[in-house]
This record gives sequence, C-alpha cells and structure tokens, in this order.
Amino acid sequence: MTGLIAFREIVLKVHSRCDLACDHCYVYEHADQSWRARPKVISPEVISRTASRLAEHARDHALPSVTVILHGGEPLLAGTARLRLVCEEFSRALTGIAALDLRIHTNGLQLSTRYLDLFAEFGVRVGISLDGDRAANDRHRRFADGRTSHPLVLAAVALLRSAPYRHLYQGLLCTVDVANDPVAVLDALVELEPPRVDFLLPHATWETPPVRPDGAPDAYARWLLRIFDHWERLGRPVPVRLFESLLSTLRGGPSLTESLGLAPTDLVVVETDGTLEQVDSLKSAFEGAAATGFNVFDHAFDRVAAHPGVRARQLGLAGVSDSCRRCPVVRSCGGGLYTHRYRDRNGFDNPSVYCTDLRELVDGVEGRTAPRETAPQLSDPAELARSQEELTRILLARLNADLAGDPGWAHAWELVAAVERAGPAGADALDAVLDHPFTRTWVLAALDAARDGRPGAAEAARRLTALAAAAVLRGGLDLPAEVAYRDGEVYLPTLGLLRLGEPGTQGRASLHVTDDGYAARDGRSEHRFGPAAGDARWQPVRTWSPGPDAAPVALEDLDPYRNCFPRPPRLRLGAGETEEWRGRLDRAWALLHKAVPGFARAAAAGLTTLTPLAGGPRAGGWGEAGQHGPGALGVPYAAGVRETALALLTGRRRTRLRALAEVTDLYALDGQWQHPSPWRSRPVPVSRLLADVHERVAVEAYRRATAGPEPGGSDRIHEALDRLSTAAELTVTGKRLVAELRYELKAVDA
Repeated sequence: MTGLIAFREIVLKVHSRCDLACDHCYVYEHADQSWRARPKVISPEVISRTASRLAEHARDHALPSVTVILHGGEPLLAGTARLRLVCEEFSRALTGIAALDLRIHTNGLQLSTRYLDLFAEFGVRVGISLDGDRAANDRHRRFADGRTSHPLVLAAVALLRSAPYRHLYQGLLCTVDVANDPVAVLDALVELEPPRVDFLLPHATWETPPVRPDGAPDAYARWLLRIFDHWERLGRPVPVRLFESLLSTLRGGPSLTESLGLAPTDLVVVETDGTLEQVDSLKSAFEGAAATGFNVFDHAFDRVAAHPGVRARQLGLAGVSDSCRRCPVVRSCGGGLYTHRYRDRNGFDNPSVYCTDLRELVDGVEGRTAPRETAPQLSDPAELARSQEELTRILLARLNADLAGDPGWAHAWELVAAVERAGPAGADALDAVLDHPFTRTWVLAALDAARDGRPGAAEAARRLTALAAAAVLRGGLDLPAEVAYRDGEVYLPTLGLLRLGEPGTQGRASLHVTDDGYAARDGRSEHRFGPAAGDARWQPVRTWSPGPDAAPVALEDLDPYRNCFPRPPRLRLGAGETEEWRGRLDRAWALLHKAVPGFARAAAAGLTTLTPLAGGPRAGGWGEAGQHGPGALGVPYAAGVRETALALLTGRRRTRLRALAEVTDLYALDGQWQHPSPWRSRPVPVSRLLADVHERVAVEAYRRATAGPEPGGSDRIHEALDRLSTAAELTVTGKRLVAELRYELKAVDA
C-alpha cells in the first residue's frame, strides 16, 4: 500500500490481570474496560499466529529488526512456561528474517531467578515501573488491600542489578505525580543505577483532565523542570528519555519517544485473545478507542497499518491541530501524546491537555541549554574552518574506502600517507592542498561516480597523485612524486598547470624540488619549472591581495574542478586581463570597506580563492557559490566595480551560510514546513527563507551606503525574520543565527 509505514514494534499482552491495584492505571481504571472480557493468559495459538504474522510483516517490508514487548496487566503472571513459549516461537519465526529485540515491562513483584535465567537465555531486557522513593511509589502503586509494594520492587531491581543479570536491566519507568518531591524522586531512581529513566505524564484527556493540585496550567512543566535542573546538577548521571528527546529535537534530531515529537507511530498491540489494537494509551479516551476490528488469525499486520486511526498518527505535522501547526515548539512536543488530545466534541483534533506544560517544558529546557548547545562554528570562524577541514578529510577517507582495491589509487594513497608522515613540513603542505576548495569538488564528484557505478578510479587516482605531488613540492620533501599526465598536461593543486607533452599525449613524470624551484623528469629529459624558472610550459596560479595585511587570494582559472558554479568559468586569463581584473577587485574591495566595513571584514575572513566566471553580472549582481569547500567564490569577470563589490559581499554571505549548514544543524530536514516569503510568489522551506534573509541584510546595508535604501527592503527583512523566529524546524543554533541577523539589521536601521 502506498505510504504504508511498517510496524517495527509490537506490544504483546501475555496476561490481562495484575497483582497490584494502581489507581492511575489506564488499563483498569480508565474509560476502556475491555480487559474484563479477555482471557487472562495468552494462548499458544495466539502466540504462534502472532509470531508468524510478525515474521511475514518483517519479510514483506525488509525490516532489519523488530521489537517485541511483553506486557499486561502484569506479564510475569503468565508464568515461565508460557513466557518460554513466547520466546521460542518468536525466535524461531524471525530467524533468518530480522533481528529480534525482546523486552518485558513489569512491576517486578514476581521477578525471581527462574524468570531472569529464562530472560538471560533469550536476551529479554527488563524494564520496571517505579515512581521514585517509598512515599512517591506508595501514592499509587499499592496492593488491593493498601499494602506497600515498594520493598518488593526494590528487591526485584537489586536482583536485576546483580552480576548475572545486569546486562538485562533496561531501565525504570516513572509516572509523574506533581504531589511528589521531584528531587527525592530523581535521587531514588538514580540510586538504582538504571540504564535509562522514562518519566511519563499520567494519561488524561480534555474530558478527564490531569490533577492539578494548585490549579496551575504548568504544574507538570515546573515539576519536570525541577527534575531537569537536579539532573543537570548531578551531571546527567543516567539517561532520561524525555529530556534526551527534547535535546535531540532542539538540535534538529529525531524524537526519541512516542509521547513527544512528530515521528510516525510504528507500534501495534496484540491482546491476549489475538485482537489487534492501536496504541494502548487510547484506552484512556473512550471505550473502544484502541479497537481496529482486526485479529492475528484473520488479518495481516498491513491491514492494521492502513487503519485510519493508525494512519492519523503517521501524518507528522499534518496530523496535529491547526494551533499546533502554528506553534514554534511543535517539532519538539509534536502536539503531545495522541491520547492526550481527545475531546468528546471533535475527537483528537486538539492540542494536548498538557499543552501549556509542554510549551513551558520545551522553552525551559531550551533556555537552560541553548548557550552550550549552540554550535561554536557560528561565532568562531576558526572553529568553522577546522570543521570544514575535518569534513573534507572524512569525505576523502570515504572515497578511499570505495577505491582502496584499485592499484593506482592505492599507490597514490600511500604517497599521501608518506607526505603526512614526513614531519611538520609534510603535514602543513598536505593541509594546504587538502584545504584547497576544489579538492572538495573533486572528492564529491569521485564519490558520486563510485556510488553510481561509473568508471572513475583512474581519474580519481590521477588527481590524488597530483595532490600528493603538490604537497611534496610545497613542503620541499625528499619523496618520490610521480604524476600521470593526460592531454600533455597535469594540474598541481594550489601551484599551477604543467605541460609535459603535446596535446593528445599522455604519460608519467617524476617531480622533485630543486634549489630554485621544481623539476620534472620525463624519460631521460628534465626541465625546470616553478616560481623562478620562467618556463613557458608552466602556468602558475596567480594571486590577488585584498589589502596590505590580508593573505593572498588565489585567482583560480586553471583547476579543472573549478567548473562547479551555476555558470561556466572563464578560460585562463591573459596577463592583461588578470591585471585589469585585479584593479577592478581592488576598487570593489575599497568600496566595500568604505560602505560597509563590518560586512567587508567578515567577507574577507576565510576567503582563499576567486574564480572568474563567464558573462556579466546577473540581476542584482550577486556572487556565485558552487559545490566546493569553503573559501572559494565565483565572480563574473565582466562585472563592473559596483557589481563586483556586491558579488563579493553576497557571495561570501552565501558561502558562509553554506559552510555552516554543512557542519552544523541550523534546521531539521524531516518536515514539510513551508513559509511565506516576502520576495517569492510561493512559500519556501526554511533553508531558502534563511538564505534569503542572510544575504539581504548585507545587501540592504550596502545599498543604504551606496545608493539609498530599497523601498520596503528593511520591512520585508523584518517580516521574514519574524517568520523565522516562529519556525519550528530551526535548531538552537539556527535560532541564534536569526537573532544575530536581527541584531545586524537593527544596526543597519539605526
């Protein structure tokens, strides 16, 4: 079925009764009382049929793994013989199809070595329900006659933590009660050293709202934030799924729990009689809320996956209420647990009954962590440069893994390794050629070829050999540097183009350092080239300096991988053309420093390479960013001084944002959010809106200083910033960037 999301997790009800009488239990104390008509214990037939259905589902959807959670009531009441049958049947059915992750969720009262020995045999991990210290646990988790269950639960946890069984300890599940002391609750749970703690809001709906002793709409948020603060003070001693999920989504990552976020549900419940139901918490809404009308004997899991109730929880942003879709924290809270949205008059098309709590909780966690969760690359250009250097090396290592079996590539890779081993001079020289922006272009092209199965190993090996040879020459190293040339020439990254033969010829030559430059030996002949050689067969990379104290910028019109911009590059400039372009760049840079000195200094930071592009300036005269590493910029050669200045300014803004997006998470990429744009006729994704604003703040500053403000220009930028400020998919780093843009615009408007 189109768009069907497979079930990767099933909750198997192995027993429908319980040995506790918890007054907050959704199974026995809430709206749906269907447990009364179901068998107490699951039958062998239901076990066998469910295992077969799951194996069929995993095979049809090519699932690498599936999770089976043994549940109840209290699942240990099923006894070891029935639980062994469950483990054996599911293990047998899934063998050779998918990995099986078996878990059990228990109150722990019946836990003993005979159960744990069985669980150790089949790798069943154990989660135990415990609401904190004795006072907190006794508030709800008591026997029917009122006796405490706390000592028995602690004994069960102690047994689970003992040496033979510690690896089965999955964690503790704690239901929140704001009447309990949050610090005491966390301390009691942490003392038991759980691998993970889950804090669960008590199930409630708009018809049966949660208890709020002080009547405040944010009581649960304040309680959880006190837990969070204490958790932070303790140094985050154990993982807490609720907090880790919020921190993940605030960074742009996925939700880690069904109760938060917009991830689609992939869970189905199998009752003791084989009935297939939706998520169990729906029993809190109304009688039959979880029902699907299907069972394991007559229906495949795909039938349940297509059920409207299941699909409603797989729609992401489209599946929450209108007010939630417009909320800036919806990606973190996801509208809350589906059950908690229920209201008689309109079903689940509402915010969570915990809406105020969730908003305050998300904002509270973000406010407490944003400074240290903000990526350092945003404010530290050196950190951004280091991250980009590391990215190029990661991509090159991946390419090596793809091509390691090719002899030519392996030989070139060994030369690169030899350069890196040649002390500081070798390492510095290798860094220089790896950080050349078009090294990234080459690596990406080679990775694409390898991924698509296109031949490219020979070309990749030629470039890597030339890269290594350039590092040998730059570092003055006494290492063999043999290069392969094609069509009579070889490009040495960052140095220049060397012609070794007539057009159409190919061969190999060895390069080495001389007293006054470099030399190439081809067969029995040798010729000198380099800075002082004056050899017409050598075309060096020329440079331009943007200022007396600035590092030289390469005028790169030789590298064959410079063809990575939206428009084609110019061919090699003549000497007169180069001088003319240098003069135009000088005047453009002087104009920028006079008009917008702060933006000009930022544009100069990290600029290493300019490539002349064919044709004149496009509308607006903006610079070009291509598929390359940071530091490069394409500028139309035929642009005038004002257009060149604007191209330098906007191009650097564009490449800076691109570099940030490559190594930091500015926004999540898992949604279909679209935002109205003041400059475009159709809504755009947040990435486009952010890029537009990032460039136009600088453009507005430049225009005000040179030709006067564009009518309505500042108003449109403010409008876009307001939209970005409420964009749910922005991460904490993305929000910090928007705040910086607002500050820049404030200075422009002043």
